[in-house]
Amino acid sequence: MRLILTLLVFLAALGAQAQTRTPGQQPNHLAGAQSPYLLQHLYNPVDWYPWGQEALDKAREENKLIFLSVGYASCHWCHVMRRESFENPEIAAILNEHFVSIKIDREVRPDLDEQFMLATQYLTGSGGWPNNVILTPLGDPVFGATYLPPDDLKTLLTQMAALWQENPAALNAEGFRVGRFLRDFLTRQAAAVELTPELVARINTDLLGQMDEFNGGLGTAPKFPQESVFLYLTDIANRTGDVAARAAVTAYLDGMIAGGIHDQVGGGFHRYAVDPAWHVPHFEKMLYNQANIGLLLTRSVVATGDPSHARALERLLAYLMRDMRAPGGAFYAAQDADSVNAAGEHQEGAYYLWTPEEVIAALGPEDGAWINQVFDITPDGDLEGTNVLALAGGMPDPARLDPLLARLEAVRARRATPATDEKLLLGWNGALIAMLAEAAQATDRPELWQAGADAATFLIDRLKTDDGYLRMIYAGTPREPAQLPDLAAFALGLIALHDYAPSAALRDGWLAEARFIADLLRRNFGALDEGLRMSRVQQGFSPVIAIEDGELPSGNAMTLLVLSRLARRMEAPELRIDADRLAATLSGYAAEIPVQRAAALAAVLEAEQGEAGLVRHVAGGAVRVEAQPDARAGQVTFTLTIKPGWHVNAHAPLEDYFIPTSLEVAGQPLPASAYPAPEIKALGFNPAPLALYDGTFMLHAPLPTTDGPARATLTLQACNDEICLAPEELGFTLWAPPR
Repeated sequence: MRLILTLLVFLAALGAQAQTRTPGQQPNHLAGAQSPYLLQHLYNPVDWYPWGQEALDKAREENKLIFLSVGYASCHWCHVMRRESFENPEIAAILNEHFVSIKIDREVRPDLDEQFMLATQYLTGSGGWPNNVILTPLGDPVFGATYLPPDDLKTLLTQMAALWQENPAALNAEGFRVGRFLRDFLTRQAAAVELTPELVARINTDLLGQMDEFNGGLGTAPKFPQESVFLYLTDIANRTGDVAARAAVTAYLDGMIAGGIHDQVGGGFHRYAVDPAWHVPHFEKMLYNQANIGLLLTRSVVATGDPSHARALERLLAYLMRDMRAPGGAFYAAQDADSVNAAGEHQEGAYYLWTPEEVIAALGPEDGAWINQVFDITPDGDLEGTNVLALAGGMPDPARLDPLLARLEAVRARRATPATDEKLLLGWNGALIAMLAEAAQATDRPELWQAGADAATFLIDRLKTDDGYLRMIYAGTPREPAQLPDLAAFALGLIALHDYAPSAALRDGWLAEARFIADLLRRNFGALDEGLRMSRVQQGFSPVIAIEDGELPSGNAMTLLVLSRLARRMEAPELRIDADRLAATLSGYAAEIPVQRAAALAAVLEAEQGEAGLVRHVAGGAVRVEAQPDARAGQVTFTLTIKPGWHVNAHAPLEDYFIPTSLEVAGQPLPASAYPAPEIKALGFNPAPLALYDGTFMLHAPLPTTDGPARATLTLQACNDEICLAPEELGFTLWAPPR
């Protein structure tokens, strides 16, 4: 360990000096790779290998250290390091002589990325991409670092090569120690914890205490959206009426919408901000951010009708349909942070930055001056005299603002556009499909649901195999076995297509495919009592139990949602049993570090207490309930859709032992006159006439006029011709719209 610490101290003192770029002339061993990121390094003078047995065997046979570099196609600092270091002949010569060099696309192999990122975080205390890890020939990590300037990298490589020549036993021992620790961590177990109301309240208080009171969101800089935390708080707000949780979500969305992380001209959101105020972004755009932030905006619009959030959602959706939709209907993975500026140089954010003169030239003196004021566009700028567009004050009148932004967008479209990463990823598309389905209902735009259905149909057709799914398509070729997060996210997308279908006829088939995937998850990824592995076949130095939230919620959290949601929508007691087993497994993990495992926390609560949104399924899928608040009409409508062969008891059943259907809003029972007339009929299990509701019916209740949330409680008992199920009580939180 002392050897590693010595290197870390030495590197920390070195300065950054760029080297002259020298492009490679011959392809290396990345030829034939099906990854845009790997192909970006195809002509480096570094003799890169893709991850695989050939490279690993070469390291062992030649007794060489492995230099492993992980990144992705739209990563700005990956591009910088490629130009500065991996196209540098001197650095390439060191790597080629003393190391076996391996490139990994984190978006193609997230299971490997998880392992090697944890190694770097353990060895250095932080992480990021590019992630550069040095391994022993046996594959154990001994050094990790993110971006390194060329002089620092050259020094590191020279020092490590010398250490390996002088004392390989010391490095092997260090690698064995680090690898063993990381394997124990990645496969650790946590004792089950009962998530009592008191414990959940303490967790919520702690999370809310970490919020940025000035800018919204979590943390300082760099500042990431961390959508899983705010999706959890959204669930808590809807589940319990927690005003502080709702306020935290609103402040977070307001801060991002006003900031430069929000593409004010073209819609959508960048990956993160480099400052606390969401002002200056890291400019790449990732599909998963659009899916997760879009879902938060959708649920905010459904809950409160916030017009600013509705506008941001509409613009995000327009961006997705315009720029990210591939032929066939699926959606691309990302857009690059870099593009070519007016001087012909690669520059991060060049496509998105403006000067006051450019705005005036595009819009004219009057409108240009107003836009410069709205977004505080100045000659000094944010980045070398150029400006990130972020609202300087409150939201101006969209009726004036949006047409001017459309004109800026038309001007911007004439610039060199950022490259699009055209990978089609099953899991990221699954998250987006789920968002599109919910957004279709929230915005009354069934074409969004259809876009999600088209994407799902395309991916099923291209990625489903005889024994499961593949996880991606690149350059028209499907490849790589699907991993736990891919399958779980896609199954959640299929369930959402069922839930939010514009008509009952369009619901057919989605649950059956989601059930097929649920069985793959249960069968192929380990034991539910231990937490499921990220991949079916372990590669790298350790299996990975997928607990932490990343670009998507954790694979185990999403799997738990799949199991519990399917168990509520179909007659599948085995899924209910498995959901309970996995919920017990995840409870202890979630309670340990809620800020990193918020999705697991939300999933356990949903499995135990039911869903928190305005659409519910009960009685094993026999009854669908949808609450539709209408602030302008001052009422809420509950639509109950009952599967053929089933019914619920009427508000006034004819037998005392039947539980009546009843609705209460803000403590006020719905009057008897507001219930529909029942159908009177006899059924097989009871020859006496019964009063019941079947098919589809609605209940209308006035919305309270208070500023705070109101609680609605719907009680029902579902029966068929043979049995009556236990009565169920569904609670809904109804939020007042913003003033």
